[in-house]
Amino acid sequence: MQNKLQELTDKLYNEGLSKGKQEAQEMVAKAKAEAEKILATAQENANKIIADAEKQALDIKTKADNDLRIAASQTISAVKQQIENIIITKAIKEPVKASLSDVDFVKSVILTIAKAFNASHSEPVDLELILPAALQDGLKSFVEKEAHKEMGAGVNITFSKQLAGGFKIGPKDEGYMIGFSDEDFEKVLADYIRPATKKLLFG
Repeated sequence: MQNKLQELTDKLYNEGLSKGKQEAQEMVAKAKAEAEKILATAQENANKIIADAEKQALDIKTKADNDLRIAASQTISAVKQQIENIIITKAIKEPVKASLSDVDFVKSVILTIAKAFNASHSEPVDLELILPAALQDGLKSFVEKEAHKEMGAGVNITFSKQLAGGFKIGPKDEGYMIGFSDEDFEKVLADYIRPATKKLLFG
């Protein structure tokens, strides 16, 4: 009886021990699997973070390169434009000023423009003409004699101290006048010679 009880006790102990070992092994395997899963997820997340960071760094570098390229191009264009403007201004400013101070040149331009007004109308047009006060002495004879005769119509001529150079002309009593100042002539000439200047400077 005692032996059977001992056998039963040993059997229960061994079965319990075996089951405990099995459960412990299963728990260890499960924990190991969970740990591997966590590590794999962590590695995947780390790889994604690294990839995102590398992509962001590349995007920033690409944008910086593009911005730098654009800025350099704009700077070069601006410098070229400044060089063009300086050369063109030096080339035409003094000649234009001198020409518009030349009485014969001013008379010639005025008559040419006056004829253009008359050419666009069936009858001669009465004109309003404003000239610089600085040219009054030189243009006195032109105003008194030649202007009315050459323009073929009535012309009202006044001299203004507010006009530094050039002149203004327009149809009388029509509410508008066209200005031909130093700046106007400079702009026309600058636009005309700019392409050739650019080609000469920069090819």
